[in-house]
Amino acid sequence: MRVSLLLSAALLPLASTAQAAEEDTAGTRPENEAPIVVTAARTALPVTALPLTAEVIDRATLDRQVQISGSVVDAIAALTPSFSPARQKLSGQGETLRGRSPLFAIDGIPQTAPLRDGSRDGFTIDPFFVDRVELILGSNALQGIGGTGGVINQVTVSAPVEDGWSVRTILQGTAESGFRSDGFGGKAGALVANRSGAFDVVAGAAYERRGVFRDGEQRRIAPDGTQGDLQDSDSLSFFAKAGVELGGGVRLEAMGQRFHLQGEGDLVAVAGSRALGRPATAVKGVVPGEAPENLAESLSLTLTAEDLAGGALRVRGFWNRTADIYGGGTFADFQDPAIAPVGTLFDQSQNISRKWGVNASWERGFGPLNLVLGADLLNDHTVQKLAATDRAWVPPTDYRSIAPFAQGNLALWDGKVRLAGGVRWENVEITIPDYRTLWFYGPQQVGGGSPSFERLLPNGGIVVEPSPGIRAYASYSQGYTVPDVGRITRAIRTPGVDLDRFLDIAPVVADNREIGVEVNRGPVNASATYYWSDSDRGQLLVLVGDVFEVQRQRIEIEGIELNLSTATPIPGLRLGIGYAHLDGRVDTNGDGRVNADLDGANIGPDRLNLSADYTNGPVNLRVQSRTHYSKRFDGGDPRNDFGGYTLLDGAVSLSTDVGTFTLAGQNLLDKQYIDYNSDTQRPTDSLRFFAGRGRSVTLGWLGRF
Repeated sequence: MRVSLLLSAALLPLASTAQAAEEDTAGTRPENEAPIVVTAARTALPVTALPLTAEVIDRATLDRQVQISGSVVDAIAALTPSFSPARQKLSGQGETLRGRSPLFAIDGIPQTAPLRDGSRDGFTIDPFFVDRVELILGSNALQGIGGTGGVINQVTVSAPVEDGWSVRTILQGTAESGFRSDGFGGKAGALVANRSGAFDVVAGAAYERRGVFRDGEQRRIAPDGTQGDLQDSDSLSFFAKAGVELGGGVRLEAMGQRFHLQGEGDLVAVAGSRALGRPATAVKGVVPGEAPENLAESLSLTLTAEDLAGGALRVRGFWNRTADIYGGGTFADFQDPAIAPVGTLFDQSQNISRKWGVNASWERGFGPLNLVLGADLLNDHTVQKLAATDRAWVPPTDYRSIAPFAQGNLALWDGKVRLAGGVRWENVEITIPDYRTLWFYGPQQVGGGSPSFERLLPNGGIVVEPSPGIRAYASYSQGYTVPDVGRITRAIRTPGVDLDRFLDIAPVVADNREIGVEVNRGPVNASATYYWSDSDRGQLLVLVGDVFEVQRQRIEIEGIELNLSTATPIPGLRLGIGYAHLDGRVDTNGDGRVNADLDGANIGPDRLNLSADYTNGPVNLRVQSRTHYSKRFDGGDPRNDFGGYTLLDGAVSLSTDVGTFTLAGQNLLDKQYIDYNSDTQRPTDSLRFFAGRGRSVTLGWLGRF
């Protein structure tokens, strides 16, 4: 398989684009366009100097995609073939990048909780406050813990470059096909910014009301009563950023943001029939307990000095808190005969995570050598409680990481060849007190401890750029993360476990190799990438009873990504194509050799994206399709095989002196389908048999003054 994929990558270098989201819709890139710098890469070098695959979704592209689908996660899923299909739920459980979990960040602040992944890290900021989204694909340790699938960094908006005031507003309304009253939604927001000499500030708020979602046959889509849902919910967000130039290239900047989303709690799921292909639906009713909600808050203070000892210093201190409430039920895991008869005890969980840290780096050029030195510090405290009975499902757990790193990039022959490499030393300590598991798991008395883990993580690669706009690269890097410690520790069933010697909580180390070719010349923007990664003790989600648990097994993944964006002889028309193939295997019997396919909870299907952009003066039209190919899972339950589907989206916008008016539609053909996550799991559960969203239409106005 590897040989055939490698040959495909070698023979089709003109059939892809690593920078597909940064295309110029007029047809060509200006010759003097500034090179793209990805801040998540921790260097001021352009991405073309780095041996990795990166994508940047700029503001215009992001605005359009969000008006089509409503979220950053959906935008990424629509534009990036190697990202798994979005669930259209509040939970991102099972959404992967190149078959592994990505690290979500806001201005480099990690949103992913390292100890108990609540799977809501894609919904921690309103997209109205995001200037662009940076994606680094593949396992790496650039941002520390969590990037085994890559990094998704949401860069927030800034004040204008020139002195004066500016205002940015959004007004939009959304309706489902059929225009029923309960399906209407809307959004309103405003950002006010000012720059006055050395001072600048930007602040804003956004409110969004989401209506009921319906499938292609006009049935209400069942809510995910446990993990939480986007439909029938309200969100209120605040954002502020202020900076001051202290002179001599020194700048101090503070940022704060708060995102709160809560469901209405008045939709009750009604079971469908998997045997008949009839999805679960919903009726109006009263949901017991609190409705699922998501609260995320971030604060940061950043100091930059452009000329310190001949180099540039960047130090960021940050604090982040997430509090997630999940839907309740009389689940088997929650039962305890000491509290209530088995089968009658209602409860619901709440995941609370608080983290703080410091990211510091210093970058300087020494002739042809660019050197980056730095260190990251991260502390996290997480607990998952059962709110109704005040029991700890996941015991209070503390995480501490210290990671110094060094990265070099050597330009040879006028930059036509670059050698890049570096090391990062991760030193992790996890502290868990003695605790007792819930009755369902024994109960078991577990001995706490403070296990620590050290790892030197290398990376290296070569970039060859024989001519401007043409480059090839090869690289090796290691990604490093802790597994979902909370899922593991709460589900211990073996008596006498001592966490100081419990290998199941040892970190996941993923080895990533990558070969790529890119062409960005004139009207053509293309690339081909082949990669393969493996982890001896990977993290696999396995459904046990009502909940997913983590199993540590060997995992091997390989894939190919092909993209092409090019102008056409028709003025203003640009076409795009993107394809991703993923093959993931797992060792299910512990003999060290993979013997079965990764299932739909752990890897996405093959994808084909097609797009057409047409620009004529102030008018822009985009049509895009997403094909998710059918998939069989060797070694799995055949009832979980995926049937595949194709969706068509579109948007037309008109730019005026008072802003941009957009009419956007998702699933324009009103395709009836079962979403990927639901179709490939729980073959006997007809209550969580979710259809995908049918046609929705959004009319929006983005004003700039």
